[in-house]
Amino acid sequence: MSPTPESVVPELFRGLFDDAAVFPPGNLPVAEAVPAHRAHRTAWYADAVGPFLCGAGRLGELAGAADAAADAAAEGPVPVLRVGLVLPGGSSELGPALAAVAPFELAGVELTTRDAREAVAALDLLLPPAVPAAVELPRELLRGDGLDEVLDVLVDSPYRAKFRTGGVVPGAFPDEDELAGFLTGCAQRGLPYKCTAGLHHAVRHTDPVTGFEHHGFLNVLLAAAETDRKAAAEVLAERSGEVLAASVRELTDRQVTVIRNSFTAFGTCSIAEPLADLAGLGLVAAPAAAPSRTAASGTAPQPSPPSPPHAPTASSTSTTSADSPSQEDR
Repeated sequence: MSPTPESVVPELFRGLFDDAAVFPPGNLPVAEAVPAHRAHRTAWYADAVGPFLCGAGRLGELAGAADAAADAAAEGPVPVLRVGLVLPGGSSELGPALAAVAPFELAGVELTTRDAREAVAALDLLLPPAVPAAVELPRELLRGDGLDEVLDVLVDSPYRAKFRTGGVVPGAFPDEDELAGFLTGCAQRGLPYKCTAGLHHAVRHTDPVTGFEHHGFLNVLLAAAETDRKAAAEVLAERSGEVLAASVRELTDRQVTVIRNSFTAFGTCSIAEPLADLAGLGLVAAPAAAPSRTAASGTAPQPSPPSPPHAPTASSTSTTSADSPSQEDR
């Protein structure tokens, strides 16, 4: 595994981190999150950063923040913001949200529902051509035969699955076997998916304050290559960063393609934390000068490279009990 000639970010991590800065537990104000996202998109690690995720109810606030950022630009126009629409209220939100998102480039839609067929029908009817979408069902509906039923509906559609990997109570975190069942169910069908919540760090760990078991996004990436549930669960259980990093370095280009065709992205309220973990494992590194893509124009403030990696701490891995599990790290 190595970076492509055009990028310092290896293909395995390109577009992996959807920017969920305005969601819990980060809760960054939209007025701060927009310029921060634009800075990410012009930094050396820009190829690792996906769209700006925003709930339907905050699109008006987002438009105001985007206009303010454009007015503050030092010179020249700023690129149109790429937005991923997050619709926890289901299909009823889809039509109005699509109208409200018109000022932005629509990068995708994430729809939560209790009825996969109804969600697919609504997306078929209303979603513009070539716009991707992901469908999330509550985990309690994915147990037993429910998982196969939902995945079979989605595999016959153009849409991805979405799976929640964390929250604010212990039960919000699937164990290795449950997550492995979802990953391998998708892999056996060739169904792509994204994950959300609880994946800020690269390696599986236990939060020292809450005691919650957090999955690592490197674990999930490597498990995405498996079609056997037991084998995937063993990868998800690995707690050694060195072991995981060694496995990543041994991936062939074809394996990377298979993995990323399956596991397309995850929402994270921090871009710095996952990058810092990758840097600490020697899997990404800033170029010597680390210039931005628009540094000469001065059109956006430039973030520093990620801070040195560290072991997960209460501030970096724990959640806040007042947060809603359905809103964390979309």
